[in-house]
Amino acid sequence: MALEEYKRKRKFEQTPEPPAKVETKAGHRFVVQKHDATRLHYDFRLEMEGVLKSWAVPKGPSLDPADKRLAMQVEDHPVSYFDFEGIIPEGNYGAGTVMVWDVGTWQPLSPVPVQGKYVPGTEAEAAAMLTKGDLKFRLDGKKLKGDFALVKMKGRRPGSKGNEWLLIKKHDDHEVEGYDIDEYDESVLSKRSLAEIAGDAGSAEWRSRPAGRGKLKAAWLADAVAKLDKKNLAKKPAAKKKRQKLNAEGTEEHRVNQEPRVEATQPSVANSAQSDSKKYPASSAPPVVNALPAPAASGAIKRPMPSAIHPMLATSVDEPFDGAGWLFEIKWDGYRAVAFIEDGKLRLVSRNQNELTPRFPELKDLPNFVHAKSAILDGEVVALDDLGRASFSLMQQRTGFRPGGRRVATKADVPVLYYAFDLLYLDGYDLRKLPLEERKKRLASILITGDSVRYSDHYEKQGKALFEMARAKGLEGILAKKRDSIYQERRTSEWLKIKITHRLECVIGGYTEPEGSRAHFGSVVLGLYDSQVRLIHVGQAGSGFDHKALDEVWKLLKKRETKKTPFHGEVEALRKVYWVKPELVAEIEFAEWTDGTSTGSGPKLRAPVFLGLRDDKDPKECLLEQEPATDR
Repeated sequence: MALEEYKRKRKFEQTPEPPAKVETKAGHRFVVQKHDATRLHYDFRLEMEGVLKSWAVPKGPSLDPADKRLAMQVEDHPVSYFDFEGIIPEGNYGAGTVMVWDVGTWQPLSPVPVQGKYVPGTEAEAAAMLTKGDLKFRLDGKKLKGDFALVKMKGRRPGSKGNEWLLIKKHDDHEVEGYDIDEYDESVLSKRSLAEIAGDAGSAEWRSRPAGRGKLKAAWLADAVAKLDKKNLAKKPAAKKKRQKLNAEGTEEHRVNQEPRVEATQPSVANSAQSDSKKYPASSAPPVVNALPAPAASGAIKRPMPSAIHPMLATSVDEPFDGAGWLFEIKWDGYRAVAFIEDGKLRLVSRNQNELTPRFPELKDLPNFVHAKSAILDGEVVALDDLGRASFSLMQQRTGFRPGGRRVATKADVPVLYYAFDLLYLDGYDLRKLPLEERKKRLASILITGDSVRYSDHYEKQGKALFEMARAKGLEGILAKKRDSIYQERRTSEWLKIKITHRLECVIGGYTEPEGSRAHFGSVVLGLYDSQVRLIHVGQAGSGFDHKALDEVWKLLKKRETKKTPFHGEVEALRKVYWVKPELVAEIEFAEWTDGTSTGSGPKLRAPVFLGLRDDKDPKECLLEQEPATDR
């Protein structure tokens, strides 16, 4: 089915659903949306052929192979429908509440088993199976995992439209006898129940209008921030009047259209409308709005420009908080990078002092958006998804696996930009001893938002509100920074990071034998360094690998094989372990820590998932103390 049917059924001036658009890039995501319309049902969607192939499943998918769920094939949906959550207003097709119940990736399974087991298939096989009416696939989601089949029913009932299928769970390690879907009424994006989403008046106003990735807009963030600003400013009449005055003068309007804004007393950068279509050379940049006094006036130190900066690092904490002495920022999930700008030229350096400039050629015009002859900026290079959210998965696609300086399987068509959040040096003056708030004011005064760079704004006092907004939008987390903190080139408690999902970097110290039809290896054996610099085993990650990742990681593992274990103490594994030199760092997502008291083996990761390799992290930085305590 084409998107014409989807478009025909909807009045986009009345519904918050995204418009019809067929994607040109292939993807393999899936989403299950719980939909309380005329009848409560679940919408099961597979990203395929540039659209979301969709089935309405009245009772919802099941992990019990005994359940054969009726699935009615409906019109294709646009890929941008993937994370639609909210309320479709009355009078529109499908009116009711929509929750994103599960998300993940899928892969087709070849219709021809190998030694009695299903193996990954191809795009052509998937298309042929769909046409034939017997589509076999494997899911790797937050709630649904394992092998499934969609089988078209051949016998037609009276009045049938011929769109009846059965959604069936295959027998594997992920099956759950007596599975009850009603026990899992929570959104994987916002953590809200269907009733909570239905009761949120703001949901009815939500609009999903994702821009193309090339434009790199973030409308979702502006909408969420505007709502929070409205709520907060309603309690502050004086601040509201000041904001209205600034908006009337045209000096603050662009902030609402870009990123989270701060109190109306913060200086503004140049209007974003100027930078959307023009690139200004540093020598002819437009006048700086609300320019600050010369750095020397506030005690900055006049000295030559430093040739190296070791980034200031944040300490992990578990819970968000509010505080008058803190500034709160979005935590961008990308590559930390210090930008050295001098005489119109850019040099990007990673936290490990690796040269990043050649990797991101589209950032070479960044100096054109900085009103300075020389400057040092601290920030993050990020790849944004279709909704303007930083995606480390996209960054991995862009950069490829490059441990040890090697580059493999890069995708240059994934665009990146630079989010600047600190200013360390400006036109002959070292600003690192100035308070953070002062440095950010100066950064805002010299930065012109453009295709290459954006100012990473902040909230004052309201850490909990920003954290909840970030959680609702599926972001990595937030940062809390003391507003009077000076810039220290080390990890400090003056800056704190609060992550929403459990993620960490682990050292790979081995791999296990493959099982069944799995190629190369079964899982990677993970470790973290303790306070005595001993590598402690924390678990194995076997999921998260597609066929390509298995091949690439396998080659890197084989080159590092060794007969000696790099771990201190016992390594628990059900299959034989082969050791490797502890040189590779993996990004891991996991459900929680287990305390290990029953076995005496120490804390272990529960349900770890491999997300990618990190070549920007030193293995010795992967510390056992970086994660929450197990009793919290």
